[in-house]
Amino acid sequence: QVQLVESGGGLVQAGGSLRLSCAASGRAFSDYAMGWFRQAPGKEREFVAAISWGGRVTNYADSVKGRFTISRDNIKNTLYLQMNSLKPEDTAVYYCAARAASRSEDARLYDYWGQGTQVTVSS
Repeated sequence: QVQLVESGGGLVQAGGSLRLSCAASGRAFSDYAMGWFRQAPGKEREFVAAISWGGRVTNYADSVKGRFTISRDNIKNTLYLQMNSLKPEDTAVYYCAARAASRSEDARLYDYWGQGTQVTVSS
C-alpha cells in the first residue's frame, strides 16, 4: 500500500506557472506507475499526465501537451507536475494516483489516490 499527499496548488494568473508535488510513503514508490488527474466543478475527473515506473516514458492529455511536464524522483519518493502557461480552463482540483501496473489514462485503473490540491487560474 502507498499513501499519497499532494501540495503546491494555489491561485495564479493566466500565463503563470505552478509546480505540484505528490509525496509518497509506504510501499516502494518505484513499484508504481503514476498519474495526475484533475476534476473541475461539475465535471468528471480527467486524465492529465502519466509516467512509467522508471520515469523514462510519459504521456499527456492533448489539452496540456507542451505546457505541463510530469516527472518523478524515486530517491525522494516524489512525483511532480510542472505547469506552465496556465489557462483559466486549467482550474481544478489536481490528484495524483498510483498504479501497480503500467501507466494508464484510465482513472478507474489506479489503485491509490491523494486527497487533491486546488489550482485556480484567474483571467
